[in-house]
Amino acid sequence: MSNIATSLRTKILLLAILPLTLVTVVVTMISMNQARHLSEQEIQTFEENLLSSKRNELMNYVDMAMNAIAPVVANAEPGDAAAEAELKRILNNLNYGDDGYFFMYTAEGVNLVHPVQPELVGLNLYDLQDRDGRYVIRNLLRLASEGGGFFRYLWEKPSRGDLEDKLSYVVLIPKFNWMMGTGLYIDDIAKEVASIRLKVTQNIRNTFFTVLAILAATLVVIALIGVAINIHATQLADKSLRDMAHRYVQFQVAQRRNFARELHDGINQLMVSVKFRIELALEKLQGGQDSATQDLETAHRVLDQTIQEVRRLSHDLRPMLLDDLGLESALQSMLNDFSLRTHIAPRVKLVLPDTRLPDDIEITLYRMAQEALTNIERHSGATDVSLTIWPEDGEVWLEIKDNGQGFSSAAASGDGIGLLNMRERTELLSGVFHLQSKPGQGTTLRAGFSVL
Repeated sequence: MSNIATSLRTKILLLAILPLTLVTVVVTMISMNQARHLSEQEIQTFEENLLSSKRNELMNYVDMAMNAIAPVVANAEPGDAAAEAELKRILNNLNYGDDGYFFMYTAEGVNLVHPVQPELVGLNLYDLQDRDGRYVIRNLLRLASEGGGFFRYLWEKPSRGDLEDKLSYVVLIPKFNWMMGTGLYIDDIAKEVASIRLKVTQNIRNTFFTVLAILAATLVVIALIGVAINIHATQLADKSLRDMAHRYVQFQVAQRRNFARELHDGINQLMVSVKFRIELALEKLQGGQDSATQDLETAHRVLDQTIQEVRRLSHDLRPMLLDDLGLESALQSMLNDFSLRTHIAPRVKLVLPDTRLPDDIEITLYRMAQEALTNIERHSGATDVSLTIWPEDGEVWLEIKDNGQGFSSAAASGDGIGLLNMRERTELLSGVFHLQSKPGQGTTLRAGFSVL
């Protein structure tokens, strides 16, 4: 019984912990995914803002270059070699920062100006591709012919000599049909975005571990509370079992004391009387007295009383009808005797399983019915009594009702000897015991026992 209770408490504790853990994990994962999604959106917005700033800066640089060459372009004529040379000279001398320069190409893709890589001047780079397979000059020429635009590609960074991400802005020079532009290396943007993304990832990871720590602490607290409750409940259950065992031992001692008293004061005295009568009759027979027959008749009558007393005690210990004919017949016999004594015809409904009930349950049902009928006969003043036994969901139930005077719940709280015996019999079999009574409204007793 204690193991069953402990197992039940463990299951209840798990039912409290598992949903909490599941909900916490699900909420944490959802929150982390949302945080990661929002942070990615913010990073993209931040990156776009930086690129927008770079675009504006490139457009300003190109405008400055166009203003610098505007007088030459305005006065030049197509095929003017001097004007072409002046344009190349002006753009070659224009630079900004460590890696800022201008470049210029013909419509066919021939490089005309490249201050940091002069070896490219005069080469046709129309089909040049970067490491990712993008056509650099071809796309720049297309954008220039469309009125100007931005293009992102990989190009060697002069200050480092490595391929870096570059954003260029190009326009078309009127009259010459040349493409001119400049670009900014945006590897610093990539590094800054990567740094921010790393910090966001670390923050999300730290938040996750914090939630895990809080969850672990919560589970530990719940487990400690559960253990404390379990220990307290176990102590209470042990105390209850000890008290019940003590009462049961007292009950058994009282029963044995009563049985010994019955044997000593009842049967023993009767047997002594029989022995005395027989001895007296023998003396009279030996003396030739005629009154010996009367003494023998008296001894016979006393002996018959002794036999009846022995049968009564035997029935109190274990009714033979219960062993020989079963519970139903034993109950019917008891109810018939009750009806003869009280002139009350009980209403009876017995629905028993096809197979016999275990011995402990049969004797308990019999004794409880016997005790209840005795209480009704002695105390209730009832005129109507019903007894019902039926099986339900692996249990067998006993219900006894009467329309007697009943009693208050305060009076029942002390439980008389009979009620205490019935309650303890039920508890010993881990059964269910209910008693309902009110003054003037009769009494209903119900008890259930598992038969699985």
